[in-house]
Amino acid sequence: SWKSAERGFAQSEMAVNIGGVRLVLDGDVLNRYPESRLAELINCSTLNYDVIYSLCDDYDPGKKEFYFDRDPDAFRCIIDVYYFGEIHIKRGICPICFIKEMEFWKIQQSYLDECCKSYLTEKQEELAEIANKVKLILGDLDEDPSVNCSARCLKFIWKLMEKPESSLPARVIAIASFLFVLVSSVVMCVGTIPEVQVEDEEGDLVEHPMLEAIETACIGWFTVEYLLRFVSCPNKRHFFLSFMNIIDFMAIIPFYLVLTLTYLGTAMMDLAKVQQAVQALRIMRIARIFKLARHSSGLQTFTYALKRSFKELGLLLMYMGIGIFVFSALGYTIEQSHPENLFSSIPQSFWWAIITMTTVGYGDIYPKTTLGKCNAAISFLCGVIAIALPIHPIINNFINFYNKQKVLETAAKHELELMVLQSSEDSLMKATRKCGAACALESSMRTSRSDNCIPLLEESTRTLKSKDYCSETESF
Repeated sequence: SWKSAERGFAQSEMAVNIGGVRLVLDGDVLNRYPESRLAELINCSTLNYDVIYSLCDDYDPGKKEFYFDRDPDAFRCIIDVYYFGEIHIKRGICPICFIKEMEFWKIQQSYLDECCKSYLTEKQEELAEIANKVKLILGDLDEDPSVNCSARCLKFIWKLMEKPESSLPARVIAIASFLFVLVSSVVMCVGTIPEVQVEDEEGDLVEHPMLEAIETACIGWFTVEYLLRFVSCPNKRHFFLSFMNIIDFMAIIPFYLVLTLTYLGTAMMDLAKVQQAVQALRIMRIARIFKLARHSSGLQTFTYALKRSFKELGLLLMYMGIGIFVFSALGYTIEQSHPENLFSSIPQSFWWAIITMTTVGYGDIYPKTTLGKCNAAISFLCGVIAIALPIHPIINNFINFYNKQKVLETAAKHELELMVLQSSEDSLMKATRKCGAACALESSMRTSRSDNCIPLLEESTRTLKSKDYCSETESF
């Protein structure tokens, strides 16, 4: 057997068995990358089995075949580097597991094609997001006994106001906040109806006192909610710079500015200017409708989809801008010959081009000549086409982002379930050591372990915090 092994190593070809798939590889091709595992194996001049088994899982001297307990599909992709100098990840192969396969075969990641590198980067970012979600959940469940009572109270308030999924009272507060936003928005609209308004001492129409009381109650809720979230926030700087917190502040501050101007403004400026300032601040109350985005995952997804569609929206604005300029100039020039011309200037014609290309058509400005009507028809068709073209990419961005968020949430829950399973298995293993061999056999038949789990968190974090999660799993 040793002589046959010597002849096997001396040959220029090498037979390998990758997960049950047998391949015969040329030694000259493998030597193109001498630092790879296969090149080291074919160039191995010693017959020390410790060296051989350090490079492969098993070796059959009779068949002159090296065995590797690895993924054959991933190996078919990796072997391309010896022939073509680059590697492509085929569809259906996990890129993270594929990188582990490349590390085993000692192939550098620089040989990956650019398209596969971007795909790998995207998957790594997704795994990082999953890990962050898991860390946030475990961070909420982790109770450090060394933390003082005030810090625990602040953390409890933060979870109560910011994380509706953490407990039943948090869900109740989130629903109440949502209802207060709706009520305040309805009150703001109803207060402008003349039949609902009442006259003051000077005969001017003002909001009904009942509506003002409801408005004050809503603002009180928003103020308490904002202050509690600010006091309990672990990062005050991030709190102030958050877009949603800026919206919350803009929804609250007009009420207090109106009160200040109403009671103190008359001493500093004329009554007419005070009323104008109050009216302008009342308009700012429309910002509170954006508070609904805090409680609606659909609105948040739509916002993120628009952020990712800036390129498509920019193209739409560019097409519309060019069309508005061209057709308004043509419309102004053509209509100059008509005695009842409605196009007084090109800038004034911009309004006609905008309402025509966006298919609104108010009818306040319209062409009267035949050529002007033909120009209007062409501008209408161009506007429809310009608006329709970027719609499909924007919808795709929305669907892709929405599906991605769903997948990430499912993956995070799956990772937590694996932590629970691992913790329960560890508990069973400890119990089997006490109850003997019979109990060990019974428990081993009831448990199972996944070999393909990709650890997202540090092992110490998983083992320390999974116990806390096991005790509170029913709350999710």
